[in-house]
Amino acid sequence: MRIEKCYFCSGPIYPGHGMMFVRNDCKDNSFEFEKRRSEPVKYQRELWNKTIEAMKRVEEIKQKRQATFIMNRLKKNKELQKVQDIKEVKQNIHLIRAPLAGKGKQLEDKMVQKLQEDVDMEDVS
Repeated sequence: MRIEKCYFCSGPIYPGHGMMFVRNDCKDNSFEFEKRRSEPVKYQRELWNKTIEAMKRVEEIKQKRQATFIMNRLKKNKELQKVQDIKEVKQNIHLIRAPLAGKGKQLEDKMVQKLQEDVDMEDVS
């Protein structure tokens, strides 16, 4: 099946669709193609190997570009998620920090002072 390209919009034209304008001298490329179609193509090992290597390279590049695209998309989401997490922590800091956390240190200091005073009183007596 031969798919032609439209000379105007470069879109594909499938067989049985569209019109083809033939020159007045009746030279048509599709006739020449049909003539060559029945002739076997000479097998060239080097050309085949180059083609396979090129296909592999194109696939590698395609995979790398897709991975980069996905990572860039995820990077933006990570930044947004981080901002959202910081906002949530600021709003709910009372759930993280115990209400008596600062007072615990003060209570401990007071108890140490009382013990010191008691020890000092015993030494004086």
